[in-house]
This record gives sequence, C-alpha cells and structure tokens, in this order.
Amino acid sequence: MTPRPARYAHLDGETTELTDRLMSLASRGLPKMFRAETDEFAFTRIFTTDRDHVATRLSGTSLRYAAIVALGVRWLPAEQQPPLLGGHSLDDFIALLVKRQAASTNLGDIALIAWAAAEAGHPLLPDAIRRLTEFDRRTAPEYVVECAWVVSALAAARAHLDVEEHLTAARTRLLDSAHPGSPLFPHVTGPGLVKSYRDHVSCFADQVYPIQALARLHRSGDDPQALAAARTTAEQICRLQGPDGQWWWFYDARTGDVVEGYPVYSVHQHAMGPMALNDLTDAGGGDYAEPIRKGLRWLLGPAELGPRRGGDPMLLDEEGLTVRKVYRGDPRKVVRGLHTLTTRARSGLRLPILDSIYRPGDLDQECRPYEFGWLYYAWLAELPAQHSGR
Repeated sequence: MTPRPARYAHLDGETTELTDRLMSLASRGLPKMFRAETDEFAFTRIFTTDRDHVATRLSGTSLRYAAIVALGVRWLPAEQQPPLLGGHSLDDFIALLVKRQAASTNLGDIALIAWAAAEAGHPLLPDAIRRLTEFDRRTAPEYVVECAWVVSALAAARAHLDVEEHLTAARTRLLDSAHPGSPLFPHVTGPGLVKSYRDHVSCFADQVYPIQALARLHRSGDDPQALAAARTTAEQICRLQGPDGQWWWFYDARTGDVVEGYPVYSVHQHAMGPMALNDLTDAGGGDYAEPIRKGLRWLLGPAELGPRRGGDPMLLDEEGLTVRKVYRGDPRKVVRGLHTLTTRARSGLRLPILDSIYRPGDLDQECRPYEFGWLYYAWLAELPAQHSGR
C-alpha cells in the first residue's frame, strides 16, 4: 500500500477520504482545462447542470494559473505529470512558461513562474530570476499577494542562486506592509492601487499567501521574525473561522475584524487554507489541524445551502469539477459595498438587515485550474531543508 503524504497526519478518517476524493477529482478535471491548440490552460471552466447532464465550456487563458498548476503537479510522480500538462513533461512545461514569462508584465505571473522553476531546480531558473529581478520595482506600491509570491520564489531560489539582496528587500516590503498592531495583512503595500474608501479592506488571499511565504522564508534561512508574523496572522484567521469551518473572504486590515464573510470559496476550504497552515506547521509555527479539518468538512454540505440541496452539491466527481463558491446573489455586490463603507467610517460597524435580506445560498458554477494546482501543493508539498542564506 502506498504510504499517505505526511500532511495527511492532520486529517481524520472523514477528511482523509474527502482529500483522496478531491485528488481523484482533480486528476479527472485538470486535463479538461488545457487548451491543446495553444498549449495554455484556460482561465476557467464554466458549467451548467440539468438533471443528470453537465454541460461545460472553457473561457479565457491564464499564465498565472498555468504556473500554479506547475507548482502543484511537480509533487506528483513523474509518470502522472504529462496527462495533467497537455502531454508535456514538467521540465518542458516550465520551459514554456519561462519563455512566456519574458513577455509578461504582471509581477504575480513572473514571480509564480520563477517560483515553479526554483522548486523544480530547472535549468532556466537563472533566466526566470533575472526577469523577476528586472521587473520587480521593490519600492513602489504592489499587491500584497504578488509580493508574497516574490518572497516564496526567492526563498525557493536561494538554494540555487545568490538572491539575498532582492530577497531582503522583498521580505522587508511584505513585513512592513501591515498596519502597526494589526494581526492581518492589507491588500496593497501602499496608496494608489485601490480606491481610498476601500483601502482598509483585505481578503483571505492577502492572508494565506503571506503566511505561506513567511513560513517558507523562515524554513529556508532561520527567520524568527517572519515566522512570528506568519503565526500571528494564522491565529487570527483561525480565530475568525466560521462556525461551520468557513474561511471568510473580506477583513479590516487595520483591526483584523471581518468586514464581509461571503462569498466562501471551495479552493479556500480544500487548498489555500490548508496549504498555508500546513506550511506554517512544517516550519515550526504551530498546530492547525482542527481548523484545517473544519474547513474541509464545509465542502461536504454547506450549511448555507440548507436541506434542500441533497448529496454533496459542491463536488462533481465524474466531471472533475468543484463548485467555485457559495455567495449571496446580491445585485452589484451591494452587501460588500455597504459593509466596506460602514467599516470605513467605523471599524466593526455593520448593517445586520443586509444579512437577512441577502442570505447566502447561490452557487457559482465554474472551476479554475489553480484550484487543483494548490490542492496538490497543499497536500503533497514538502518544505526544503534549511539554507544558511541570512
């Protein structure tokens, strides 16, 4: 019998079975998201259901999602990788990404490709890091998610190349982005990228990617300050986790409170939340097994859907699909907008009537490639041995 990945130690019988099921679902769904005619992954796979029939179509393309797929698929046995990468070996697929990285003008895409090349020890890693170094402005405001990916990429690359100067600057930028005294990270590192009325609002992704980056940074070079910051943020999002395991979406970056919980995304529950917390545990940052298990169980029957939805409405096993999110269905995202305005005026100020008028229960029937890339990464990845970089 093949031994289970080490990270399954966080799971019990029910969540082990669910995670195995998700892995199988991903292996069926990911090949259907690849556009063979252009050697690209789609941006999303949209689907509709009618009794027992599921109709799907692909929309768009995404270099970013392709890089995330490479990061996840890299942890599968070599013989399982080509069917998930359009027939390419992992090395050939990463080479294709590095070639496209040279033309990209998006910091997140560039950083993710460099990260994938670093983790694979790819021969083109120097090219990928050179592009990242050239493009990263370092001193200008950036999105926190992308800054976290820069740190993760450089932390992985430092075992192969001298990236210490860039890594030091990237580390400082990420750590300094947080409001003094707040346990959470903001959406951006400085003014100018978002409207002033919502610059206090950050999201779940703005927390999990810094947790992951700082945990991996500590593991790569003994950085207690980075580890402590990651732990502070992790403990706060776990403290705020919903009663049924929901990882909430919008937070007040000034205080660490929830601004608006919905939508709740499947990928947060099965991949992104566990991925960050598993990395933090592996780096010596604490035990988060119970929040991980609670988050996974939400997928088996979200309370928001009530008894009217039988079975497991979030998972379409045979088609290889997960329902993207449960959301309120409010027109023009009115609940988010009003909660953003009220909390801007006074932290914690909410309008409870909105929760009763716009109850969550609508389903977003699409599935994106990165959901499965991070799923593999969450449950199969291992942190590298410590490097004496700092």
